[in-house]
Amino acid sequence: MPKLALVRHGQSQWNLENRFTGWWDADLTAKGEAEARHAGSLLKDAGFEPQLGFTSLQTRAIRTLWTALTEMDRVWLPVEKHWRLNERHYGGLTGLDKKETAEKHGEDQVHVWRRSYDVPPPPMEEGSAYDMSKDPRYHGIDIPATESLKLTLERVLPYWHETIAARLRHGTDIVIAAHGNSLRALVKHLFQVPDDKITGVEIPTGNPLLIELGDGLQPTSARYLDGSRATDLPALP
Repeated sequence: MPKLALVRHGQSQWNLENRFTGWWDADLTAKGEAEARHAGSLLKDAGFEPQLGFTSLQTRAIRTLWTALTEMDRVWLPVEKHWRLNERHYGGLTGLDKKETAEKHGEDQVHVWRRSYDVPPPPMEEGSAYDMSKDPRYHGIDIPATESLKLTLERVLPYWHETIAARLRHGTDIVIAAHGNSLRALVKHLFQVPDDKITGVEIPTGNPLLIELGDGLQPTSARYLDGSRATDLPALP
């Protein structure tokens, strides 16, 4: 029975500044580093000993995984990084202050952009200061101009099926450090959360979700390791 731990990265600098981050490579704050250490400590105390780690190509997730593994005395663990685990692309909202954006466009519109399942924000304009297309880590990748959660799920699932799930089926225990929306996409898939419910599922920062998987990689149990900061979990499928 393989185990899977999902860890949302700790607070980033743009989280602190209340800005839409998406694919922009904001680093962790001191609080975010502490959250990553706490996540590693929780995983170690739970006796979780993964054999493989996965993360995105974004610094805040990479550093969260590395810091957590350091706390677990497993910094030697093989780690695979992939752009398909990146955060949802916030398009033309990237870099904007969330409060100011709500004042400009209205709270209802911003809520639709942030929380609807299949309505993406406006696309990022070509030549934007936050355009990552010339970043060498994305060479040869067709970077999206914007994404909804639905599009994020469609981007994440091929990597899940072809790489991560394949390793889980061989009995490998895995830890994934990623982002609120790429992890929300995995939770939707694993727990079969309906489209109209998934946007209400919150993934707390630095609080590992430890999942035991049975036949067909169906979750048989799931719990947040820090009960004091846990959010409601979807029902087991």
